[in-house]
Amino acid sequence: MNPETESRPDRPFYEVLYGRRSVRRYGERPIPPEVLTRLLDAACQAPSAHNSQPWRFVVVARGALRDALAERMGARFREDLVRDGMSEADAEAQVERSRQRLRHASALVVACLTMEDMARYPDAGRQALEEQMGVQSVAAAVQNLLLAAHAEGVAACWMCAPLFCPEVVREVLSLPPHWQPQAFVTLGYAAEPPKEKALAPLGSRILYRG
Repeated sequence: MNPETESRPDRPFYEVLYGRRSVRRYGERPIPPEVLTRLLDAACQAPSAHNSQPWRFVVVARGALRDALAERMGARFREDLVRDGMSEADAEAQVERSRQRLRHASALVVACLTMEDMARYPDAGRQALEEQMGVQSVAAAVQNLLLAAHAEGVAACWMCAPLFCPEVVREVLSLPPHWQPQAFVTLGYAAEPPKEKALAPLGSRILYRG
């Protein structure tokens, strides 16, 4: 038994926390609307800077709009890969995998940041830190969403692709100008068991002082 986890309380929360995995392939079974609502509500229970709750979510249904999003983002991704030196064929294969993940998820949630209700400072340094606090707040909400999904038996994957082409996401989805796309969360019922993940030893990630 792993000494780092053997004393972990045997409670449902820890089963959810330690059992969650990223899943990228989903079956055709739809997510019931009431389940999706619970997941989004759980996301909004996250802590946030100044209790500003700067997260905003867009739920994109399967269909023409999501296909257009996948195509437009895929075109930008392919350009970047080829510019980085990848062959056209390899770039297209990688882009197609990404497109299929977006198209075939039962639900696609776009997590956005708005600075509307965050503090404003006269100097650039503190204002940049305020935006970083907003990003952290949105990330906390996304983590809540992932854990809630696993608790509901719904598989999920956090994708940072919108960070590389926010203007494409904003244009295709007609987002308000102050909504900054931060991440995708694909959701669905797993088409295959998730892979185990390798974690570094706990001691290699922690320092104790004092």
